[in-house]
Amino acid sequence: MQLDHFRTFARYNRWANDRLYSACASLSEADYLKPRESFFGSIHATLNHLLVGDRIWMGRLTRHDPGIKALNQILYADFSGLRVARSAEDAQIIAFVDGLDAPTLNGALRYKSMAGKTQSTPVRWVLAHLFNHQTHHRGQAHGLLSQTMVKPPELDLLYFLREMPTA
Repeated sequence: MQLDHFRTFARYNRWANDRLYSACASLSEADYLKPRESFFGSIHATLNHLLVGDRIWMGRLTRHDPGIKALNQILYADFSGLRVARSAEDAQIIAFVDGLDAPTLNGALRYKSMAGKTQSTPVRWVLAHLFNHQTHHRGQAHGLLSQTMVKPPELDLLYFLREMPTA
C-alpha cells in the first residue's frame, strides 16, 4: 500500500464526516439524541464512538495518551462540541498521514490494547483499520439518519473521487 492511497483516504474521511455532520445539523436536538435500535443506541453515541476510535489510534500512532477509558465513552454531550472536535481530529489525521514516509508506513506500531495486552501491528494495517472503522460506523450513523426526516447524504468513495478528482 502506498502513501498516496492513505492520503486519499484521509481526505475522503474528512469529506464524508463533513457531509454526515452537515446532515445531522439539520436534526432537532431531540431527534439527534433520540434512543434508537443500534449498537451504540443513538446517532450521537455512534458519532462519539467514531471520535473515540480515532483518538485511540491516533494516540497510539503519535505516542500521546488520549485518556480514553471505554469504547462507548461520550466525549462531548452536545452536537456542536462533537462537530468541532471531529473537524480537528480529521485535520490531525490528514497532517499525520501527510507527514508519513515509506519506512514508517511499512514499520510496526507497538502499543497496548484497551485490555492492556501488548500488540504489534504494521502501521499500514493500523491506518487501513482506522479508515475502515470510520466507514463502518459512518454507515451505521447513516442508517440511523435514514430513520429521521433528514435525507442521508451520499458517502460513497466514488462520489468523493468525482468531486475531488485530484485526491
